[in-house]
Amino acid sequence: MKFVVKIGGVALENPELLQRCAKSIASLAEDGHKVALVHGGGVQLTKLLAQMGKKSEFVAGLRITDAETRDAALMVLGGRVNKSLVAALTQCGVSAMGLTGGDGHVFRARKKKTEHDLGFVGEIAATDPKWLDAIWTMGAIPVISSIALGFDGEYYNINADEMAAACAICTKADALVFLTDVPGVKGADGNVLRWLSLKEIPALESAAVVSGGMLPKLNACKDALLHGVKRVRILPAESATLLPDLINSRVNDGTEVIAA
Repeated sequence: MKFVVKIGGVALENPELLQRCAKSIASLAEDGHKVALVHGGGVQLTKLLAQMGKKSEFVAGLRITDAETRDAALMVLGGRVNKSLVAALTQCGVSAMGLTGGDGHVFRARKKKTEHDLGFVGEIAATDPKWLDAIWTMGAIPVISSIALGFDGEYYNINADEMAAACAICTKADALVFLTDVPGVKGADGNVLRWLSLKEIPALESAAVVSGGMLPKLNACKDALLHGVKRVRILPAESATLLPDLINSRVNDGTEVIAA
């Protein structure tokens, strides 16, 4: 099977949790599955920007990204965060190859058009998974930071959830899993929804039951399901040990997003 796993948030800040996630991802690879790991690094980027004296601003869960913020994202996401994940997987005994979405033209971007100008925030315009296939052929795990190169020669900050969905679609992945800071998608009563169909999402959005960073995540879930990805699950990072169980067992943690 092909798995695309997206990791971000607190899991990248907590060494113990990061190692637990890496061990589970490595276990999938050791069992013969092809795994691609896509990551963000928003918490780490926000910290660096604060040190630089820059305030982070968001619109509908997306970071407003001027040129200086974009360059900082390149350093943080394409550098320290990416290489820390490569190191964590290597420590678990598997080979990992770190890259940005711009390397090898795997992901090409265009400026995201929104009502509010977000600056160097992009969306995926084209994909070419041949380098991911090459890394898999060599028995390694591609570790991809959510930065992509535009046709205009500029690097763009890509929402990591959107990048993960694009990766799952272009590689024809069997499953897309979002390892998150939250237990899953919560309904109006505050309880985690174990199953969430695409037709239920608009009502949750209009009632502001879901907001902020969950909005692009659910849009990414929808995009993946509508383009052939068979399974999409939002899973708390603390439950990453359940990743191998997604293949043959019933997993109750998190939220399974379904097309029907």
